[in-house]
Amino acid sequence: MNYRTLVLCPKKLKDNWTIYQASKNNKLNPFRKDKYNYHILYHTDMGRTSGISDADGHEFSADTFNWGAYDLVVIDESHNFRGNPMEKVTDDGELKMNRAKWLMEKVIKEGVSTKVLMLSATPVNNNLRDLRNQMLLITKGEKDALFKDTQIKDIEQSLKNAQTHFTNWADPKKNPERTVKQLLERLDSSFFKLLDELTIARSRKHIKKFYDIKAIGQFSERLKPHSIYPSIDIMNRFFTYDALNKKILDYKLSVFNPTAYLKDDEAIRHKYELKAGQGILAFTQKDRENFLIGMMKVNYLKRLESSIESFEISLDRTIKKIENLEKRIIEFQKLKTIKQEENLSSVEPDEDELAEDADDVEQWQVGKKLKYDFADLKLNDWLKDLQKDREALSDIYNNAVAVTPDRDAKLKELKEQITSKLQHPLNGNNKKIIIFTAFADTASYLYENLHQWIKNDLGLQCALVAGSFTKTTFGRNDFSNILTNFSPFSKNRARLEKMPQDDEISILIATDCISEGQNLQDCDYLINYDIHWNPVRIIQRFGRIDRIGSKNAKIQLVNFWPTKDLDNYINLKERVEARMALVDVTATGEDNILNTEQLEDLIEEDLKYRNQQLKRLRDEVLDLEDMNESISLTDFTLDDFRVELSNYLENNRKKLKDAPFGLYAVVPSPSGSNTQYLHLDKFSEVERKIIKPGVVYCLKQKGDTDGNEEVNPLQPYFLIYIWEDGQVRFNYTNAKQILEIYRLLCQGNITAFQQLCDLFNTETEHGSRMEPYAELLKKAVEEIVRVFSKRQNQRIITDRSGLIVPISKQVKEMNNFELVTWLVIQ
Repeated sequence: MNYRTLVLCPKKLKDNWTIYQASKNNKLNPFRKDKYNYHILYHTDMGRTSGISDADGHEFSADTFNWGAYDLVVIDESHNFRGNPMEKVTDDGELKMNRAKWLMEKVIKEGVSTKVLMLSATPVNNNLRDLRNQMLLITKGEKDALFKDTQIKDIEQSLKNAQTHFTNWADPKKNPERTVKQLLERLDSSFFKLLDELTIARSRKHIKKFYDIKAIGQFSERLKPHSIYPSIDIMNRFFTYDALNKKILDYKLSVFNPTAYLKDDEAIRHKYELKAGQGILAFTQKDRENFLIGMMKVNYLKRLESSIESFEISLDRTIKKIENLEKRIIEFQKLKTIKQEENLSSVEPDEDELAEDADDVEQWQVGKKLKYDFADLKLNDWLKDLQKDREALSDIYNNAVAVTPDRDAKLKELKEQITSKLQHPLNGNNKKIIIFTAFADTASYLYENLHQWIKNDLGLQCALVAGSFTKTTFGRNDFSNILTNFSPFSKNRARLEKMPQDDEISILIATDCISEGQNLQDCDYLINYDIHWNPVRIIQRFGRIDRIGSKNAKIQLVNFWPTKDLDNYINLKERVEARMALVDVTATGEDNILNTEQLEDLIEEDLKYRNQQLKRLRDEVLDLEDMNESISLTDFTLDDFRVELSNYLENNRKKLKDAPFGLYAVVPSPSGSNTQYLHLDKFSEVERKIIKPGVVYCLKQKGDTDGNEEVNPLQPYFLIYIWEDGQVRFNYTNAKQILEIYRLLCQGNITAFQQLCDLFNTETEHGSRMEPYAELLKKAVEEIVRVFSKRQNQRIITDRSGLIVPISKQVKEMNNFELVTWLVIQ
């Protein structure tokens, strides 16, 4: 079998894949006998038609390079392809595909039939369109590709329906008291089946539950995060964070707002409306510019939070843009020309000014191609506002310049944290520290002001990694060598002959370029010098040291916060505007199920939720699966049960085949009166609250049920968990949660709880008085019927191709079911 395999990965993760290539003859390759033969390209290689990739030395040529030759494509960090496949016209009139479109058309669809395997810890960023776009890579964009296996007629429609349900469920006006149970009842079964068919989920909790931790390596104990609230200026002569916040929010930043100065002429305004187009949700050019201004204001504050140096650089950039624009306007007025078109691209923010939202840069297309004729603008008014902004920003800039490194209170606090850690190590004599920042400016500033002190006063080596820009006091100055010298144990440095072995890097200053995919668990101490507003990024950063196989018993997270008044810090109106601006302006009309007001409400809700998680980060370390309001993609997949069930089936096939329907077992509840029979420490507080005395019923629908899978993903079977007070805790739409309860209560128990069986027999007079359980079963069936009917009706409303389940196949009453088995929880 000579399959041609392509691995697509981010450039920074190249070494994670080249190590296993047989052609590289890497001494660290644990699979040398398997002779894995595959090619590597970078995400950024998609769309190239010339030059040579430094991944595997492929020479790109439109005439000779065969993009369609691969039988299998493995995409590492596949969420980077979550955008819509698109084409756009370049300045020279050429039609150019974006990376997602190139991957789909040139690699997956062209040439031989290509399978796709995608790897990601965060497949969904903003909405289910992210997931849809990745799934369509697997199915080659064919909507009915899974019909044979799942009877799903239209993958895209299933995900669109699911997004509609998510959106309506999340809307605080439509659903102020939402619960996860409500959402799972509303979601189409095809969504459940789609995720179960196409995804395999492995979380930290899953690994701890189902893997031999002793064999693969332990997780370290996470200490409570340490929160620090440094001031800005040791001499207290600079503005406070909150005071500066208020000043910046009052500025016009008119340099980014040319539309506001169009002359009051209907023909002129109409001309620019036609030029700009409406885009998504009827966003006008005026809207876009206003959102951009909101984003820039937020970014100034984020840069100030990061470092006084980064803030100073950002202000300087804007002041220079204003000065440049003023100069061009004045020259135009002096020349008194009739017409002068300017595209004003020089006043657009640079990509590094949007570093916090770097993932969205490709989609950020606010007015870059829109040309303005100076003759159409009220230039005197614009000049007045530009001057006011320049003077105000210059005043702050001059104050910022005065805060030199020796006056930088935050830098002083960082030194104290480093010194304290070295004096009181957590694990033996481990001196390693990672310092994360969102901005390359800040990373460079820290390195310049720390490396001599670290080397001369502390006697240690340090390094900087900020994208392609690196520096180090030890070893070769390149990305791979720095990380290997910083984490020599996890990177197997001892087996690399050309690597130095006499010393190592102890302190690493880095941007988020290493927040994904890197094993740096030699380190036990991570400092967030600034806080990313997306809590997932904080978790990803900590994930560099919070990994399986760490030699450290304990690990510590330290967070620098800009102010103790977090509500004031994170509830900025401009944050909503900034997120509005980063809505995918490249989306197609079919994607737009919201109007602008709805979108704003949802963004506010999303930010409120993120804010809650940020506040939690002051006191605890979160897992990725803790980030989604108790619901995540893992809630829809059953693959972790399948291995256990298949093994059990193989060993007990005859016993199961001969077993009659109606078998039951009795187990203790972790919150009932029989907890003495359990090891309570294996149940979390949440699990104890949920698993109350009651019954789990497994029912089978009688007769022909073909087609019902659109309403019931496990057809013809129904699982339902009802508490003894008659409240249905989990309906059949929550199969995953019910199976988890089964596992928690039953796994590993090979003999019956005899005392509980005796108690059950006494209560029921050996099965002759089953009225309480019959009544619970009746209520459980009523709930199944209600939800079945509700889901059927919703499918008709939301899916044009949705059909009513024939009456003969609908569930209406108790007689429609057989009782397969039941679990009594006492």
